[in-house]
Amino acid sequence: MNNLQNSKTRLSSIDILRGIVMLFMLVDHVRERFFLHVPVLDPMDIYTTSPDLYFTRLSAHFCAPIFVFLTGLSAWLYENPASGAKRSAQSFLLKRGLFLILLEMTLVNFSWFGAYQTLYLQVIWAIGVSMVVLALMVALPRSVIAILGVSIVAGHNLLSPIEFAPNEIGYTVWTILHDRGYLVTDAVVNVKASYPVLPWIGVILCGYAVGPLFSGSVSSQVRKTILLQSGTALLAGLVILRGLNLYGETLDWSQQATILLTTMDFFNFTKYPPSLDFILLTLGVGAFVLAFLETNALRVLEPVRVLGSAPMFFYITHLYALLVLSILAQWLFGANQHYGSNQTAYFGFYHVWQIWLFAMFLSVLLYPLCKWFAGYKRKTPARWVKYF
Repeated sequence: MNNLQNSKTRLSSIDILRGIVMLFMLVDHVRERFFLHVPVLDPMDIYTTSPDLYFTRLSAHFCAPIFVFLTGLSAWLYENPASGAKRSAQSFLLKRGLFLILLEMTLVNFSWFGAYQTLYLQVIWAIGVSMVVLALMVALPRSVIAILGVSIVAGHNLLSPIEFAPNEIGYTVWTILHDRGYLVTDAVVNVKASYPVLPWIGVILCGYAVGPLFSGSVSSQVRKTILLQSGTALLAGLVILRGLNLYGETLDWSQQATILLTTMDFFNFTKYPPSLDFILLTLGVGAFVLAFLETNALRVLEPVRVLGSAPMFFYITHLYALLVLSILAQWLFGANQHYGSNQTAYFGFYHVWQIWLFAMFLSVLLYPLCKWFAGYKRKTPARWVKYF
């Protein structure tokens, strides 16, 4: 009975954390849909971005690293079910990874613009490629996977000076792995790699490597202790590396005119590709949240767990909900904002708090759908449903 309860607790904590970062993602996507008149640069410009918008954007930085890490962790749990014999995750990872790449190229891309002019290879593409790579590596000893994962995460910043011009051999591969840019231009459909995949491969390998920590043989208290120690180590590493501007970030921070601006500069991390400091912050905080959830199963978080148990369904559904609602809002209320050099007219919010309020409204709207789908996914024998 204790092992069963332990299993339920650890799986619930994973789903809750996944649900939390998905809600932050929802806020960021509402911003991208309804706040275009104040575009957020990457990295964020602390001198032109208001603090409330800056920290709204910063909250979204936790989404991809934690989600990719949990994807690797979930792959280990799939391979080592709490009850039953060990099974191979290779086929599942390979098929699901290719499926995610297909989704990125079709449903996801169309949802952003309601058109298909440029193919953006973004986060779902990066997760899909990472899953394919993990599928090719699961046969390796877990220690080797751990070493590879940590080496990629910690060492890829050393590769930043390497660059290729579009006409040079190696440009395409390097653009996919480390430097975002266009792979195809002046075509019927242009292709841009927006999420360099190399660091994400490192993150998913790390997630898979720590899988045994979430096995039924590890007690909840031991797991919590290790998570707290790991989170402390990651954040301490961040304070040292970032505090002294030693390594892990391409942009040094410096003292600004105010404490607030200095704080914003300190946390102004590179996301494309994610720097070591970016990953230390997000996974360090993620470890603390998992530790808290390990012994605090809050009833109020049950709806968040439901969202986290149907991640791909939520992802696709919320993108199309935003597309439809933005069209509907403009039809009902008319355009009240302009965006870009061509002054495209659209309906948008005036204040950052409206972004958060609308995101909360949309999450409540989507919850019943996700709850229904999560139950359907558990019960249906249809294999394709499991990919969502």
